[in-house]
Amino acid sequence: MDERKNIPKYKIMRKKQERRSDCPINFSLETFGDMWSLLIVRDIVYFGKKTYGEFLDSDEKIATNILADRLANMEEKGILIKKPHPKDKRKEIYELSEKGLDLIPILLELATWGATHDPQTGAPAGWIAMVKADRDNIMTLIRETVRNGGSIFVGADSVISQLMSPT
Repeated sequence: MDERKNIPKYKIMRKKQERRSDCPINFSLETFGDMWSLLIVRDIVYFGKKTYGEFLDSDEKIATNILADRLANMEEKGILIKKPHPKDKRKEIYELSEKGLDLIPILLELATWGATHDPQTGAPAGWIAMVKADRDNIMTLIRETVRNGGSIFVGADSVISQLMSPT
């Protein structure tokens, strides 16, 4: 009898990797340092994506096996929280934990750096200017909005709509 029968396949296939050092940068890169993990976090923060299918539809076209692995890895490491979908019990939704929300400043810095140095950037110049001008307040607003299920650009309560609405 296979003792691993009730263990999810992704947990059987994944090798437990030893830490290479006690360096905090190494720890960070081992936790979320691959491209796909940060793009999943980006999709949650910027575009309000929450389901496997929504992540799969992103422009970068992540492979299904890599997406499943990254979601499981980030859940295992406490960056994502997986919950049953409120309307469709066959699906799950993914949300950022407090640990995951702590990645927001990194995303903002990466976006600002990329928008500054990529001549073909798709980032709205007005958004980048707002982030540069009032980084701390915008970061706080993003964190609260995402914590409450919203995102930067999508939805009635998006960060951008909050910033543009007359007070």
